Order: sequence, then structure tokens, then C-alpha cells
Amino acid sequence: MSISRRALTGLMAVALVASIGVMGTTHAAGMTGELVVFFAEGTTTQELTSAVEGAGGTVLDVLPQVNIAKVTTDNPRFASAVTTTGAVLGIVRNHSIGTDRPGLGHRFAEGERPAGGALGANDSGGTQPGGVPNGPKGKKDGPETFSYLQWNMDMIGATLDGAHATATGEGVLLGIIDTGIDAAHPDLAPNFSHELSRNFTTDIPEIDGPCEAEPDQSCEDPADVDEGGHGSHVAGIAAAAYNGFGISGVAPDATLVNLRAGQDSGYFFFFETVAALTYAADNGIDVANMSFFTDPWLYNCESADDYVEGEPTADEIEQQAMIRQGVLDAVEYAIDGGVTLVAAAGNQHNDLAAPTRLDTISPDYPPGNEQERVVTNNCLTLPSEAPGVIQVSAIGPSTVKADYSVWGLGSIDVAAPGGWFRDFFGTQDFREPENMILAPWPAGVTADEGVLNKGGQLKDPHFYKKDCVNGNDCWYFTFIQGTSMASPHVAGLAALIIQAHGTPDGSGGFDLDPAVVFEILTSTATDTPCPDPALLDYTQEGRPESWNATCEGTADYNSNYGDGIANADAAVQ
Repeated sequence: MSISRRALTGLMAVALVASIGVMGTTHAAGMTGELVVFFAEGTTTQELTSAVEGAGGTVLDVLPQVNIAKVTTDNPRFASAVTTTGAVLGIVRNHSIGTDRPGLGHRFAEGERPAGGALGANDSGGTQPGGVPNGPKGKKDGPETFSYLQWNMDMIGATLDGAHATATGEGVLLGIIDTGIDAAHPDLAPNFSHELSRNFTTDIPEIDGPCEAEPDQSCEDPADVDEGGHGSHVAGIAAAAYNGFGISGVAPDATLVNLRAGQDSGYFFFFETVAALTYAADNGIDVANMSFFTDPWLYNCESADDYVEGEPTADEIEQQAMIRQGVLDAVEYAIDGGVTLVAAAGNQHNDLAAPTRLDTISPDYPPGNEQERVVTNNCLTLPSEAPGVIQVSAIGPSTVKADYSVWGLGSIDVAAPGGWFRDFFGTQDFREPENMILAPWPAGVTADEGVLNKGGQLKDPHFYKKDCVNGNDCWYFTFIQGTSMASPHVAGLAALIIQAHGTPDGSGGFDLDPAVVFEILTSTATDTPCPDPALLDYTQEGRPESWNATCEGTADYNSNYGDGIANADAAVQ
């Protein structure tokens, strides 16, 4: 994605505000629970509060940077009442209260390891249960216990004798917008900032399980825990410390900042996402990783004209258009504030450059409302397709595009290791856990997933453990694959670039414009041509024909790799 596309954001926002002014008073009737209101430019907090309370609502939080606020109401006429005040332009549901599926499992995307352990009945791995690794074939040793399993760091040159001889990310603030970071994990603790980390979410028992925050079973988790696991895994890839313990990250001395916007169950709602982005801009975060899409819509359309198949209601179009506006505005605010934004391209194994997109999972919240639709490529996955966001596709250890990874000429900026369980078809390494990405996993989540036997030993070959003392204080690592894992490699690399090429800011950190980071990252990526033949046929690995991908473009720039495979060693020189 070209950085110059940022210029479009302002024009899009103007158009959407105009449309909201028309739609917001018409289709939002009957909405109760937690809502997000878009308020008019120049409206004071006092004026907004008065309007909301007068309509039977309560203001919970305000983000004046992007003119939105989170409110709650049980008045079904709230929308019509508050929009007549002139202070509010439109309303979007943040999330509804109540579902019929308590304890919904972690919402891993297609391609990642499902919650609960193994990949499936036919997807058993090749390590010894109990955390004793056989190890992948032909991988290097290194300073960490599991360095020899980190083919991913070797591939991009994020090693002691590679990029880390020049830069390690020291002085760079690296935000992780995800399900949280387990600050107690020994590979994450040395780099974790308690001072800067924030949790923008509130647990929802219907989807996240019982509220467990100490000391009073609160639903407000502290900012140093991760009860989903995904965020800790991402954080470890980006910036696990060099400490001789487990693994090392791409930027092993960067400061990790938890910007939690994801529920334990893996949902990323609108207001929490925008809150994390604006906080990053206002608090000097240099890089932020975003391995998610904003729920409940995989693709956010502006108009019913974007539907090729499916019959959207006026309310559904209004909701998508406003979510789209809010995320685009927040992304622009963050980038203008100096935050380099990196995102996972997605695991839907589709061509982002194709004229249409199939969506079978939206709206995904509350559960059970999904509908099949085909939409045009004007409908965006956000925040990954927002202008200015660095969008990353996933490759396996062979450097071939992973079957699950999306691709698309003009959409992918760079490729990075995301892992591919089914890589190396026809060899002994096919369907090996070591083909995926190893990174930290919270002890509590490990126990909840049922991967331990009664003696506390691991019974899932996708997990390793370390430093158990009398059965206590065990620390865990797990293999996962996905563009979620590819993105933090590039976020960590951005931190290295900022240290190596940035201007000291006088407080131990560095300043470097996100556009410059983008230019260095893409210009130093390893040119990787399309395969010959250009069609990647994944049916031999057991995937449907619809997963096949035809690569377009040159070695300099193509639909699978963008500008190439991320190269940390070259980027810091």
C-alpha cells in the first residue's frame, strides 16, 4: 500500500461526515446498550454531556481528537432524541449487551492454531510431549533456549551477528494493540512498560467468561495481563528480550507498551480500537502493531451500491460507513502523531486486488448474525487497509506465500514470516509444528486450554515449557501461524529502523517520520519474484481449489511479497 494514499483520508472523512448527517437521524432508532456517538466539530464536552443525558444516556468516555464518545443508554428512543440536539451527527453500536453463547472461544482467524491446542485430527506435529523439542532440520543455534527453532529470525536477519549488531530497538516505544501482554512472562517482563501500558477494554462475561480481575472479581483487567494469549505471542515476536531464557524478538531491547483493545475472546470493538490509536499518538508511541480487524464487519462498505450479492439494510450500511470513518480518522491521527502503523493483511486467503470479496462471517457480533455477501473491493478491512498502514503478508520457512495469507497487487507492502504448518509438501518437514512461529504464551491461558495432563506435563506438541519449579512457575511458548505473526516481525523491524536512522529526541528515544520508516523498510526488503509457474496450487496440501493464488508483478514488486521479504540486516545499515 503506497504511503501517498494517506492523502485520500481527509476527503473520505468529509464525504462520510456528510452522509452521517443524513443517515444518523434515520436508521438508529431502538439502539440501546453501549454506543458510540459522533459529535459535531466544536461541540464542548459539557454540551455533549448535556445532550446525551437529556436523551436518557450516560457519557462513559470522550475522544475529542476524533470527535467521538462512548455512551450507554437503556432508552430505545435515545438516538432520535440526541440527534435532534444538533450536537450528535450519528451513532454506531460498539457492542450489544447479551448473547446466547457464553464463554465463546478465542477467535483465531483462519490459518492460526485454534484455541484448545492441536490443529486437528490429521495435523499432529513432530515434537515430544512435555516440551522436549526434536527441533527443525538445519536451523541455527543461538543465545536463547529455543533459538534453534527461530528460523523466522534467521530469515529476516534479526540476529546477533545480523541487524542486532547495529540496532536492537533500545529507546523505541513499541505498542501492541491486541488482547494484552503478560508482563509476568520472563521473555516479556524486561521490556514491559507498566507506566505507559493501558487497557481500553472491559470484559464481557457472555463472551469472555467470568470476570476474574483481583481483588474483587472486577471486569476491568489490569494493563499487565493477557487472558487471550494472542497479544503476548505477538509481543514476543516483536520484542522478546535477549535474556538466555526462551526466544528473542526482532527488537529485543524495544520498550513494549500494552495498548489493549481486544477482548479475551478476541473481538476488537470500534471504540476500544480508536482509543488505542489516539492514545498511541498522544503518548509518543513510535510503532504500533495491529494483528486484527475491527468487529463486527470484516469489510466496511460506504454504500449499498458496494453489495454485489446480499441485501443490506439501511442500518447496516450506516454502521459500516461510520465505523469506516472513525477508524480512518484515528489512523490518520496516529500517523500524523508520528506513529508507524503495521498491520496483518488477513488470513482469508483471497486476492485483495480482485474486484469483489466474499464475506461469510459478518457481522460477527453478537454471534449468530453472520450473513453471506459479496462486496466490491471498495469495502475495506480496517485498520489494515487504511491509507498509510504498512500491510504485511505471511510466508512459511520455504519463503513461499502461506496458503491462508491474503495477497494482492497494490495492497501488500512487504512479506514476513508468519509460519506455514503445511510447508515443505512431500518432505519429512510437512505438517511440522516447527514450520510455524514460536513465541510466549501466558501460563493461565495454557492451563485453560487443556494442554496439560494431571501431572502438569504438556500433552500438545505445539507447546513448550520452561523453568518449572516443583510444578509451579512454569512459563510457556507455543507455535502459531498467521498474518498476525507476520505483522509483528515488521513492527519490530520498524523499531530497529527508528533507532538506527532516527533523530534523538532528547529523552533517550528517537524521532523518525512514518513515511521515512516506510521508505527504508520497502526499499531494503529482499526482492522476491513470483513463483514459476505463477499459480500457487495448494490442493496438494489439502486445501480447496478456491485457496489457490496467482501471483502478479515483477521481482521488484508483486502481489505475494509487495516490495519483498522484510530484511532487518539491510534496513539498519
